[in-house]
Amino acid sequence: MQILLGCILAAFNVYVEFDPKLFLVLFIPPLLFADGRKTSVKDFIYNGREIIGLALVLVVISIIALGYILYWILPNVQLAACLALAAVLSPTDAVALSGIVGKGRIEKEKMEIIEGEALMNDASGLVSLNFAIAIAAGTLQFDLLQISVTFFIVAIGGLAIGVLFTWLYARILRKINQLTHNDPAIQIVLLFLLPFAAYIIAEEFHCSGILAAVSAGMTVNHSGMMRNAPLTARLQSDSTWSMLTFVFNGFVFVLLGIQLPSILNNTFAENQIDKSIEVWQLCLIVLFVFAVLMGTRFAWLWAMKHMPATPFGTKRPLAFRAYSTRDLLISTFAGVRGAITLAGVLAIPISISGRYQLVFIAAGIILISLITAVIILPILLRGSVILDNSEQHNEILTVKGHMAEEAITSLEKMQNNLLQETSETGLDQEIIHEIGSRVIGSLRRRTGLKDLEQKALEAENLERRMRLVAIGAERTALLQMKVRNEVSEEVYEHLSTDLDIYEKMISGDA
Repeated sequence: MQILLGCILAAFNVYVEFDPKLFLVLFIPPLLFADGRKTSVKDFIYNGREIIGLALVLVVISIIALGYILYWILPNVQLAACLALAAVLSPTDAVALSGIVGKGRIEKEKMEIIEGEALMNDASGLVSLNFAIAIAAGTLQFDLLQISVTFFIVAIGGLAIGVLFTWLYARILRKINQLTHNDPAIQIVLLFLLPFAAYIIAEEFHCSGILAAVSAGMTVNHSGMMRNAPLTARLQSDSTWSMLTFVFNGFVFVLLGIQLPSILNNTFAENQIDKSIEVWQLCLIVLFVFAVLMGTRFAWLWAMKHMPATPFGTKRPLAFRAYSTRDLLISTFAGVRGAITLAGVLAIPISISGRYQLVFIAAGIILISLITAVIILPILLRGSVILDNSEQHNEILTVKGHMAEEAITSLEKMQNNLLQETSETGLDQEIIHEIGSRVIGSLRRRTGLKDLEQKALEAENLERRMRLVAIGAERTALLQMKVRNEVSEEVYEHLSTDLDIYEKMISGDA
């Protein structure tokens, strides 16, 4: 839909100059950082072999196989340029996939692997692209050993910089918060700058900025940066990031749509001069290249499915072993291409012969992969329902029960201490018993959720509804006082914000 909107805007002469380097700096770090924040480090490590198999091994296989095939069928295009195109066609786009199939349509375990692959192969594809461009431009000699060593240094360096910088950033932010009295606006702005800083610093050290942004996102939740922040900052940060990622993702595809008419016009103009190939032949090549990409992906998934049960010295077989043929096809067509591919191909220097052919093929692959996924994935997923969340639900109940038990222990200690100090504090023992019994009683209901789930949930829901009604009445009263000029604007905003925060806490809205 966003791509179509971009094409419509382009038809009305709306054009935005596409600078690939600026695009990679402005849009990719925050989007990958946000994806990294949502990624479970535990699950990522657990699926590490599957992710490496797709994001590294499959990328290398695809680059070599597709690069030589393109060199064979594209006249007047050197091998390094063909390898560069193969490199930019490697990264997949999990965000576009989620928009196509909807949340929950693909099983959680399979989606974790696809999303982990998308996080990692952006880096492996673009690093490979840089090597191919350098070779094509004559600034780097092809040396497999040197390129392999440099590749791993760039990748590991990017990951390390992202982790280390985030931990240091968290310590600095803590000091700044003390000086600014925990101002939420300052905290949110500084958090938003983190992925850009990690990306730029990694690139300055000639490491992968993309991997630095990813590892920064995966580290930030473990650094204590947000855990130690005030409630207001945490709530505002979550809502701000949700809004920014939604806008950025949408704008990326609108921008892609705006570029398509320009790419087509440039292709026809260049083709008038280039007599070595016709436009219709380029269209056939796009279809052929897409078939090669999907065929290679399916073949590699099938190969990993039939790998020995104990690869890499572990007793746990690869997750692909349990995949059916339909699962393999879903994972194959789930490898849609997106904005990273467009940014990468437009980064190829104009001086390279046949560049317009490479750009046209890349744009065609993006469109076909998206259109094919829109058509085929719903068919493959037909009959499947939104995943049963009973396992996650049971886990939530168990964890909430354990949390409640710890809270009860802590409150009982507090209650006993208060009772011992009543003579000093002047508190009434009856008030302490009444409030303590009410709060602890509510928590005790939660500890029995697994055994008395329905009754306990009804009690919690009733209490929540009553509190929300009370908040609504308070908000109405506050608004009426403002209308009657009985409260200042500053006090109104302060109390209104307090009610919003309290309502979020009660309702559980993110």
